[in-house]
Amino acid sequence: MSANPRQILVTSALPYANGPIHIGHMLEYVQTDIWARFQKLRGHECIYVCADDAHGTPIMLRAQAEGITPEQLIERMHGEHLRDFTDFGVAFDNYYSTHSEENRFFAEYIYNKLREGGHIRTRVISQAYDPKAEMFLPDRFIKGDCPNCGAGGQYGDNCENCGATYAPTDLKNPVSVVSGETPIEKDSEQYFFKLEDFEEMLKAWFAAGHVQSEIANKMSEWLDEGLQDWDISRNAPYWGFEIPDAPGKYFYVWLDAPIGYMASFKNWCDTTGHDFDSYWNRDSKTELYHFIGKDIARFHTMFWPAMLHGAGFRKPSAVYCHGFLTVDGQKMSKSRGTFIMARTYLEHLNPEYLRYYFAAKLGPGIDDIDLNLEDFAARVNSDLVGKLVNIASRCAGFINKRFDGKLAPRLSSDELSRQYLGAAESIAALYENREFGKAMRDIMALADKINQYIDEKQPWVTVKDEARLDEVQDVCSIGLNCFRQLVILLKPVLPRLAAQAEEFLNVDDLRWENLGDNLLDHEINRFVPLMTRIEPVFIERMIETSKEDLAAEQKMQQQSSASGIEAIAPEIGYEDFAKLDFRVARIVKASRVEKSDKLLQLTLDIGSETRKVFAGIANAYQPEDLEGRLTIMVANLAPRKMRFGVSEGMVLAAGNGDTELYILNPDSGATPGMRVS
Repeated sequence: MSANPRQILVTSALPYANGPIHIGHMLEYVQTDIWARFQKLRGHECIYVCADDAHGTPIMLRAQAEGITPEQLIERMHGEHLRDFTDFGVAFDNYYSTHSEENRFFAEYIYNKLREGGHIRTRVISQAYDPKAEMFLPDRFIKGDCPNCGAGGQYGDNCENCGATYAPTDLKNPVSVVSGETPIEKDSEQYFFKLEDFEEMLKAWFAAGHVQSEIANKMSEWLDEGLQDWDISRNAPYWGFEIPDAPGKYFYVWLDAPIGYMASFKNWCDTTGHDFDSYWNRDSKTELYHFIGKDIARFHTMFWPAMLHGAGFRKPSAVYCHGFLTVDGQKMSKSRGTFIMARTYLEHLNPEYLRYYFAAKLGPGIDDIDLNLEDFAARVNSDLVGKLVNIASRCAGFINKRFDGKLAPRLSSDELSRQYLGAAESIAALYENREFGKAMRDIMALADKINQYIDEKQPWVTVKDEARLDEVQDVCSIGLNCFRQLVILLKPVLPRLAAQAEEFLNVDDLRWENLGDNLLDHEINRFVPLMTRIEPVFIERMIETSKEDLAAEQKMQQQSSASGIEAIAPEIGYEDFAKLDFRVARIVKASRVEKSDKLLQLTLDIGSETRKVFAGIANAYQPEDLEGRLTIMVANLAPRKMRFGVSEGMVLAAGNGDTELYILNPDSGATPGMRVS
């Protein structure tokens, strides 16, 4: 136990209860779990809580698409999420849900305190409204071009390309994700949090070092621009908590989501008898840390501290942001099979391989982390199998076979053990400061030392001389004691391997304070392999399964569309899109197809030749209305044999059904054969 134990509460961002966990998510939870496990290993009280983010329109719409209630959806997702986290070794002290009475209580309490303090006001604003779906659109259900940098495909609240935040009505070329319609503006009274009231407090908080310098610099830009009111209400229909005394108005999901940290901790306190107020009152001497992705920094470093301060609670000790995960140097891709679900990974590979690789790449900054699959396999095979486990494997055989599993009663030298103990405090400092990558390098350098020592002593040679058997026992006992030290140093990263090593070494729960101790005249158990090499076929199978996951997702999206909800198609790489050859075509002739209610046969002039194409637009157009018109076709689509003839391409059209179809046509001035780019 630490001489001066700290009281620490640590959280990760709440995963959204709208879909499964993928390995991009796991980066954050592994980072947080390693840090929390390290604190516990050092003897501190460190409580790690999290919860599902269970509110918002996307959950309501997905539940409708599946024909279930939102409660059923979030209950199912909660079970799936917790199972994935548990199997990855993420040890929450409590994993809860924002759809809870504790969260409702604190959301209403904080809101009422802010209102009493004069920090809430109402005003009528124009909001995006989907005239077809007949609903106001949440920020994330509008996509368009960023008004700041022009990047396409951005959500209605912030740009993932440049980081700008804005109102959904500021988007250029907006489209409703629900129906595909262009949103209209409609007036509505909404409730706002007056963030500007906390400008001086936030400036002082940033200056005090509670966030990383990169984040502080970004927040300072927004402070310099002037703080705007934050819209904290949404109109019905909305899945969430209704605002007190405001019928038909609901708390915006981003108001009650971070409050979920408090709710999860309160739920834990009620179960364990701990004092909630001692952690959350304004004068608390405890520590509170949030681990989050850099994309949600503004919510956690501006809105959240201001809400807490305005309601009379303490602010976070620090908010730690991390970068995104890429795979093989690119954004995770479903089509390439690198958008890997946590469960898919677990079906093919040991979760501690990924925990170690993430640790080896993580630092205290916000740089993106790349999972290079070739390097991943090489590093795991080299460090964990070739160095760490190899120490135990090569020493245990001699101890078990020649010495009845007994370690030497004394060691000829404790030089290596002292070197390990001497490095422990610097490694502890690296863990504390989230410099996991440097910590892993230092630990593996210690592993190299003991492997080199064993290579020099060559016990496999000495064991042939009966007169020198004591030397063999001595060398292997030194090796296994160093292995034990390494296991302690790596226990926050590799908890499952540590538990297996404790069983093999026949010792109780290893603690940081056990570093420097040696096992003497101690009986160990028979060694069983602790880890095996990653073979290329394991990764190949995982990638193929991820592609199969994509096919299943596409089927689900089709079912969602059939329910009246327009799903966004899975992403494709630029190289896939570049293969398509779009050409301007003139419809020379159009005629109905016998025995088909949907098809028209079109003769298309594309400049150098004519093509015959069958198009399913008969319910939307009369043939004579099409002749002479320009349209767009996919010219390099392989001919498709149909029972009516061969179709030599595809005409592009948009719509939501057989009768609501519109063929695409270019502006006047285009000529047949022009390539569309």
